Amino acid sequence: MDFSIDPKFQQTLKDIETFLVQKLYPLEPDFLSKDWYQIEPLLKLLREEVKNNGWWAPFFHGDKEGESYNLVQLGLISEIIGASPLGHYVFGTQAPDAGNAELIEAFGSDEQKERYLKPLVNGEIRSCFAMTEPATAGSNPTLLEATAERDGDDYIINAHKWFTSSADGAQFTIVMAVTNPQAPVHQRASMLIVDCDNPGFEIVRNLPVMGESHGGYFSHAETKFTNCRVHKSALLGGDGEGFKLAQTRLGPGRIHHCMRWLGLANRALKMHCEYAKNRKIGQERTLADSDITKQRIAENAANIAAAKALVLQTAWQIDQEGFKAARFNISMIKYLTANVLQKSLDDAIQAMGGLGMTDDTILAYIFRHERAARIYDGPDEVHQLSVAKQLLK
Repeated sequence: MDFSIDPKFQQTLKDIETFLVQKLYPLEPDFLSKDWYQIEPLLKLLREEVKNNGWWAPFFHGDKEGESYNLVQLGLISEIIGASPLGHYVFGTQAPDAGNAELIEAFGSDEQKERYLKPLVNGEIRSCFAMTEPATAGSNPTLLEATAERDGDDYIINAHKWFTSSADGAQFTIVMAVTNPQAPVHQRASMLIVDCDNPGFEIVRNLPVMGESHGGYFSHAETKFTNCRVHKSALLGGDGEGFKLAQTRLGPGRIHHCMRWLGLANRALKMHCEYAKNRKIGQERTLADSDITKQRIAENAANIAAAKALVLQTAWQIDQEGFKAARFNISMIKYLTANVLQKSLDDAIQAMGGLGMTDDTILAYIFRHERAARIYDGPDEVHQLSVAKQLLK
């Protein structure tokens, strides 16, 4: 495996990091204290700057300006821009838009690509993804209760979803629902594109996540589809291919997520170190002089480095051999990296004491929202069981 980075790409990474430090980190206090729609206009201006620099939507390999990258390179980009909650939105790599774009690019009709993909990739519209349900296990999409029944040339969708991320302000959603209830379990569900102004689609509320109810791109909505009628042309991919599409969507997403988590973990570690060097605990001592502090910093540094090596190895294997060959590692990096992030955040907050509990730094926000890293895209336990079963064979 060769993870060497050519000088041109190395400079791109440095330039992107400089952009985040100078342009995005200073906006985080406003992000924490203001409504999304108050800061969105400024973020849109920064999006134009990103586009002018040729950094926009690097995940997208279709007809666009700018470079195209392999998965290892995309992972390294995600690590940098993911270190700020604002990064992925400003760079056009935010979930669920990026995953939805990849789905439509791979499986969409020409009409769907023209109507949804082009404006989505250009950042002109936003989208959401409706799969998780309140009453069924999110880690097992074969248990979906949502239905999409055929009625002539239409489908009629009835579903109750939640954690429909970024629904507030989105122009369309991709919904996963059962279209063939009698088929084998992995061939029952399909994905359909639904315009959010469809009278059968409703945002019930933006879910409060650990006490916060963000609007706009950072929202997590409870949604309902009530006799929601869409034409058969809304079907994404083939009928009964929803599970296959979901697995395709999750593959590259795991690399992006894990590298984003490592970017956040590394930022927490840097803030931990900086605070420890300046926090006095005696006349001539700082927190950095404490052996406990040194031990925690060293442990987190090793955890982050080890997790990054495994994630990049997995990305390299996918680039060389495909997702199927790397499925063992894909499960491992998901639960390993999520826990590395949680420990780095927890130790940094612990070191900062009362300050760490406030929104005077970005850490408390990250902790609130990234605790879910051990749950979404399959909880730790599901991935651990999958790895253990493969090892025991």
